[in-house]
This record gives sequence, C-alpha cells and structure tokens, in this order.
Amino acid sequence: MGEVFFKERFGARPEVTLFVPGRVNLIGEHIDYNGGRVLPCALGVGSTLSLKMRQDDQVTVVSDKFEGAISASLSDDMNQGWARYAFYAVRLAKRLGWVERGADIALVSTLSHGAGLSSSAALCVAVIKALRDVSSMSADDVEIAQLARRIENEDIGVPCGIMDQMAVAVAKPGQALFLDTESLDYDPIPLPTSHRFVVLHSGIHRELADGRYGARKQECDVAKEHFGTNDLCHLTLDDVVGNGALPEPVRRRVRHCITEHHRTVSAATALRDQRMTDFGMLMDESHLSMRDDFEMSVPGIDRLVEEAKVQGAIGARLTGGGFGGCIVACVAADGAEDWERRVLEASPGAFRVQ
Repeated sequence: MGEVFFKERFGARPEVTLFVPGRVNLIGEHIDYNGGRVLPCALGVGSTLSLKMRQDDQVTVVSDKFEGAISASLSDDMNQGWARYAFYAVRLAKRLGWVERGADIALVSTLSHGAGLSSSAALCVAVIKALRDVSSMSADDVEIAQLARRIENEDIGVPCGIMDQMAVAVAKPGQALFLDTESLDYDPIPLPTSHRFVVLHSGIHRELADGRYGARKQECDVAKEHFGTNDLCHLTLDDVVGNGALPEPVRRRVRHCITEHHRTVSAATALRDQRMTDFGMLMDESHLSMRDDFEMSVPGIDRLVEEAKVQGAIGARLTGGGFGGCIVACVAADGAEDWERRVLEASPGAFRVQ
C-alpha cells in the first residue's frame, strides 16, 4: 500500500518503504524526562513510510490522512503542520552528513493524529530509519531513537523524554518494553494471552506543542533546581511531604513522579508473573495520580476511564502526554469484544484504536 500510494502521488517508485509501529504506554507517564522507568508496548497499527531522494534541497511530504502536498527547502524552516516532523528529520540527516539533498516522502498511517499514540515519534523514527537505509549508515535503533528525540526537543519545541522514540524504534508488537530512561537499558516482556490491552480514543484531540505539556515539564524543572537533581523519580516521599520551600503545585508534580516510578517497577514485575489483577490495580492508581497530582487528565477522559471499569476492565488509565487522546484498559481476552461494545455504546465520540 505504501509503495502504491507513493507512486500515485510522485509518479515513481520509492527507494525504501518501511513500517514503524505506534505505541501505547501501559504505565509510567511523564517520568521519562525525570529519570524514571516506563512500560510502553508497540501497537499493530502504525505508519508505513516510503521515501525517495531528490536532486534538489526540497522536501515534499504527502499523507493519506491529509489533502495536498507540503513542501519546503532545507535552507528554510517549516513551522507548522504535521509534515514538519519529516522535514526536520531530513534536515538533521543532512547536517549529520547522511544525505546531501531533499526527499519525497509518502506516509500511509493507521494512527490517529493527536491520540497520544506517538504518531509524531513514529514519523520521525520512520524517516530517520529510511534515510539510514538509503545512505547505508550504521546507526542502531537506540541511536535512531535519540536522534528522533532531538528533533522533537530542538526543532518542534516539545520537551519530551525518550520513551516514545525508544518504544517505536525498538519494541515489537506483542511485547512491552521495560525501559530505564537514564541508561536506555531495556527488557522486553511478553504480553499476556489471558488479557488484552485495549486502546480507546476519547474523541478529544490534543497537540503536545500547545503549551500544557511544556508547562508540566517546566514545573518539574523547578523541582529539579530545588533538589539539585535531574532524577525526581529517585527522590523519596519524605523529601516532598512537609517541604515548605517547595511550592504548590510543584509538590504534587514531584509526588506523581516518585509514585509513578514505583508503580511502573511493580507493574513490570506483575506483568512478568502474569498477575494481571495486581497490574490492573496499578493502572487505576496511575490514573488517579495523573488526574490529581499531575493534573493532565480532562473530564471526558475521566468519564471514559470510569466507564471502562464499570463495564468490567480490571484496570484503565489515560495514556500519552495528556489533556485528551486515548485511554488503555486491561480486559479479559474472552470478553473483550462485548466489553468494547458496551463501553462505546455508553461513550459517544469514543472509538477503538487497537
């Protein structure tokens, strides 16, 4: 499908076509830039990208999700729109000496934009991997993830951590990735057959670059300066409780980082041991912390999480950067379809993603 779409739009065959999955984070939110461990897993849905190098410095990007083509010269900037992730990936590759010119890029995606499933990270990683292949560079997938994060931080202006990029660059569908965001060491954990992790979109779209994600990052930076550490997750609750010099709401942000890190470590152990009831309880606790301490949920998300549990999920939580997007719920495999039908009937605007 990707090669066919590319040929329809550009009238030629691509040099490379590859697939990069989206990701859902099972637990461990907003702690990848605070020294914590996270537990994302790759999805079966994702982005198929086709690319062909050009003879000039133009980058032209098309998608099956958006009308028209978006073009810009590598000597200029691209300040708006989804295509800028691909554009800045090509420009970074040129600066690194991987390529000398621009590229034509076609994207066929089964990811919903703004869902919190790392469509932007998937696009960055896919373009960099494609350019690695056409230029015969030797960068491994961890290095690819680091470059993709650099694009989001420096060019897009999203102060994200490394989780999304590592998840889509390294993880395989059917496994969770227990990732140490400091060392980038990771341990793949098989997903259970007894339960499914179902991803539902709330119908509330959000954009990480709209400022609220950055505001949470800035609040964490205030705490880092206060404590003299970049690793908030490794503080103790005693460091926070009763600390009169730490302002609100910064205190609550740090409390989330500490407790979410510990929940993630416990959840990884529960997943390895197939203790899914325990895993579900940790998901529920995570959502409450995101709602109350990190204040990254919205009423529509909270209602969908509650409906998921009312209808029988053993755990449910907001997933992604927050302020909209998706929830992930843990549901017994033998009743997942009926559960999903009931939840969606009770939740106008919501729909299934994975």
